Amino acid sequence: MNEKNDNIVEFVGKEDGSQMQLKNSYEHDQTHRTLKNRHIQLIGIGGTIGTALFVQIGASLTKGGPGSLFLAFTIWCTFIMAVNNCLSEMVTWVPISSPFVRFADKYVDPALGFSAGVNFFIFEAALIPFEIVAFNVVLHFWTDKIPLIAVIFFVLVTYALLNIFAVRYYGESEFWLAIGKVILAVGLIAFTFITMVGGNPKRYVYGFRNWDPSKVEGTPFAEYIETGSLGRFLGFLACFIQASFTIAGPDYVSMAAGEAELPRSVMPKAFNSVFYRLTTFFVIGSLCVGIVVPYNDSNLINAISNAHPGAGASPYVIAMQHLGIPVLPHIVNALVLTAIYSAGNSYVFCASRTLFGLALEGKMPKFLRRCTGNGVPVYCVGITLAIALLAFLQVSNNSAVVLQWFVNLVTASQLLNYAIISFTYIRFYNALKAQGINRDLLPHKSFWQPFCGYVLYYALTGTLIMAFVGGYTVFLPGRWDIPSFLFSYMMIFMVPVLFVFWKFWHKTSWHRLENISFFEAERITIDLYEEQSIMI
Repeated sequence: MNEKNDNIVEFVGKEDGSQMQLKNSYEHDQTHRTLKNRHIQLIGIGGTIGTALFVQIGASLTKGGPGSLFLAFTIWCTFIMAVNNCLSEMVTWVPISSPFVRFADKYVDPALGFSAGVNFFIFEAALIPFEIVAFNVVLHFWTDKIPLIAVIFFVLVTYALLNIFAVRYYGESEFWLAIGKVILAVGLIAFTFITMVGGNPKRYVYGFRNWDPSKVEGTPFAEYIETGSLGRFLGFLACFIQASFTIAGPDYVSMAAGEAELPRSVMPKAFNSVFYRLTTFFVIGSLCVGIVVPYNDSNLINAISNAHPGAGASPYVIAMQHLGIPVLPHIVNALVLTAIYSAGNSYVFCASRTLFGLALEGKMPKFLRRCTGNGVPVYCVGITLAIALLAFLQVSNNSAVVLQWFVNLVTASQLLNYAIISFTYIRFYNALKAQGINRDLLPHKSFWQPFCGYVLYYALTGTLIMAFVGGYTVFLPGRWDIPSFLFSYMMIFMVPVLFVFWKFWHKTSWHRLENISFFEAERITIDLYEEQSIMI
């Protein structure tokens, strides 16, 4: 059953027979629940896998070596799992549009909801021009004769068509595009295993040669900037920063909650699958990169320093060239192209829904609440695509420079977003406890709580520290660069400013734990929708 989200519950019976009126944000939420489980599973993949995993990861390999890369990606996956646990419990109980932004509003302070929403919107919106720039770079692997303006125009127009006409078209397109990413990720893992045991034209069994310090000097923990133990630590830190940009997942899954069919059963499955995606694509993927090519390979370093187009700077492509495999680099480049396009498509969806969520909470103009007959927040999509015009920056700047600007900007935003999610969960958990609500009665109860979100433990501390560490290289002697500093730390300064602005302008107050409401009207609406859907 495809149910509109405007099934408003205005009155609910009380135990004494009277009725109470509940304020329901679904009065303005005209999106439709048309996304199926398979759509949401692949949307989570679509937003997390892009060029960073297949191409840009090579730059981190040259800085830290295979050991640091594998260790950094493995450790950071545990932080994302902690964030995933925080989100899964909250979103499954209250599967609404733009959930974690609105949770920050209701469980902490409306000012935090505003700053979190603006931060996440900027994060997602900035990733769209990043992927468009990357799309053009990948095309140059084959030819540079296609005009840049034509490439940008093509990508923006197709994004508009897929996101404006109907959510189901977006879901279907993302489903099939994300399958290409899965094929690429799994295929490269298989390529690594087959070739390392001798399944290559040269019959060369290289195994873990690139991890052996007697065969490759300085491996597996390479020195970066400095020498000795400090250099090896900085190499690990460079890989850790790359991991904090590359690895994501639960936030993209949560953004589909407001348009998911039967969300109470679909969303837990989607969140649980994040563990398998993290393990397969990021942990094993980072291991494979360090296996197929040595960290100090001259061809890899040259490809990165000279900004070779497309997959030309990918460790996998360079390994294929070393092994005399002529066709696979073109296949990899084609799949990387679809991966980039799919990621940008996901960002348009997430950014527009974040803006829509802010509008529903009264933190953006009311006209942004308007949806088409198919349930698409058309003005939110339009503003998101307008911001994507920043992709034209590469017309007058080097593509590699523009890409790095966007990377620096969105890395800090993403980390702040995870920190806010973690802190919001702490408030959610403590509010349930204060009000005597048993977590065992929730539709989904995540494990290792409250430790996953607690300030003295994991997600909040780790993400906040990495937000400040991400741009540390600009403070090293001879490395000061104003654009790099601004893009690395702008959001760290902007989020507190947004919080203070909204708090003083609207005189908001910090919610008391015993007074926190848990979107009661929305939950009742969803309960009724699921009951009706099951009966049909």
